[in-house]
Amino acid sequence: MTQELTTTSAPSPRPGTAAAPYGDGWWRDAVIYQVYVRSFADSDGDGIGDLRGVRQRLPHLARLGVDAVWLTPFYASPQADGGYDVADYRAVDPLFGDLRDADDLVRTAHELGLRVIVDVVPNHTSDRHPWFAEALADRPGGPARARYHFRAGRGPDGALPPNDWESVFGGPAWTRTTDPDGTPGGTSQSKTGGEWYLHLFAPEQPDLDWDCPEVREEFDSVLRFWLDLGVDGFRIDVAHGMVKAAGLPDIGRKEQAKLIGAQVLPFFDQDGVHEIHRSWRRLLDSYPGDRIGVAEAWAPSAERLALYVRPDELHQAFNFHFLRCPWDAAAMRAVIDESLAATASVGAPTTWVLSNHDVVRHTTRYADQSPEQGLRRARAAALLMLALPGSTYIYQGEELGLPEVTDLPDEVRQDPAFFRTGDASGQDGFRDGCRVPIPWSGTEAPYGFGPAPGGPSWLPQPESWADLSVEAQTGDPGSTLELYRAALALRREVPGLGDGPMSWCPAPEGVLALSRPGFLCVLNTCGDAVELPVPGRLLLSSAEPATEGDTVRLPADSCAWWAM
Repeated sequence: MTQELTTTSAPSPRPGTAAAPYGDGWWRDAVIYQVYVRSFADSDGDGIGDLRGVRQRLPHLARLGVDAVWLTPFYASPQADGGYDVADYRAVDPLFGDLRDADDLVRTAHELGLRVIVDVVPNHTSDRHPWFAEALADRPGGPARARYHFRAGRGPDGALPPNDWESVFGGPAWTRTTDPDGTPGGTSQSKTGGEWYLHLFAPEQPDLDWDCPEVREEFDSVLRFWLDLGVDGFRIDVAHGMVKAAGLPDIGRKEQAKLIGAQVLPFFDQDGVHEIHRSWRRLLDSYPGDRIGVAEAWAPSAERLALYVRPDELHQAFNFHFLRCPWDAAAMRAVIDESLAATASVGAPTTWVLSNHDVVRHTTRYADQSPEQGLRRARAAALLMLALPGSTYIYQGEELGLPEVTDLPDEVRQDPAFFRTGDASGQDGFRDGCRVPIPWSGTEAPYGFGPAPGGPSWLPQPESWADLSVEAQTGDPGSTLELYRAALALRREVPGLGDGPMSWCPAPEGVLALSRPGFLCVLNTCGDAVELPVPGRLLLSSAEPATEGDTVRLPADSCAWWAM
């Protein structure tokens, strides 16, 4: 049942900072912190993070210096895909609390000067959503089925899927119902023939058909529900996927997941999605306070990604091209240039992100030779990212230098991609390793994640994480946490940082030097230290440089900020 609670609230300025008036485009240079709710903080000891836990830990985010928090789905859900299978978009799942907890979280965040962005999942629902139950009970061609993509199969008795589309999680993107009346049948096949339904992700996540006016009306209502409660915007899951090509044509090749972000596909990055985002922009603009829409959009080029952030569409789009960039100065510069040029063409800010809940943590991605190398590079990459023009996203635990957990036992894994592929070895390509609950305090698991030492956490935490907790790193000037705190404080204080102009300066091969007004950022991606003329007053560095006279020696895999 949909829970009912409606209230409005607005963020207050964070103590010690100037009040920023509404309407100034706060999102153009915002630092937004992603909370994966299940793994952030557990208030009741059941081993699963919840909204009360998030609320209790909001002071950490205020002290860190971020501007907003983005919450992954906490809606009513069977949890077949970590909450991205929504059964009721207006209710909080009991795992995470109730609607009063959501309201309290928003109010507390605003009191701390933090804005709140919530996920919305418009490409698909849960198979437990009332609409899908109605669709299964309806006849082929009936009105309840018009909300989803139901099709007759191909081949004798319709025994083959309607087309060759593959699920992002592996296997076919179609599941067949067993009988013409829509009785669900999982993987069983009925000789009498049943229609097939489309699911680009798990079978428990049937895709909605956005050609159906009822679907559009329903999501307008859902957005208004949460805006009325006081949220400051939405991160739109699979923003590139809601519209499918007419006729649902075959793709003609296997391993289609590898094509995502590399080319326009019949089910991703279709031009029709932009009409939906324009209508949502109008809705957001009808509310006070610069409420924003953020697209999770995979596009084959920076130019196509920029289409999502035209002046009448969404405010931001995740820059996955930057996230995917290797540890290489030339490659990084090319991606930065392409990204800035594309967003500048439509007057939008660029976003920068290094990790999220769907990819291997960058501390591990950058570790070509050792975990220590990965951490050095991750710290340096953070300073580069925070020096770039536009808005940045920080994934929870990134500020602690957490690595990917690569040795999770098979019996604890919960990523549906793992079960769909049947791969019983390795961690590559699966997402549980970046979702392990983060450490807060203490010397044994769950490290303050839950209320009791030795208590459970839904995924096991490594013993080595005791040294990486918030408590262990606080006050240590060499820690990654204090590096982030210092960088975010400087980002607020230095006038030339945030949104605004940037230019490149001459630098040796393997080194990037970017200039902002009164500021210089130098990144050394080389395996050896480099010597440079001292450019100004050192503000911050990921590894301590050595200065001798007019020369500074910048360590390998490090980044430094100077005031000019």
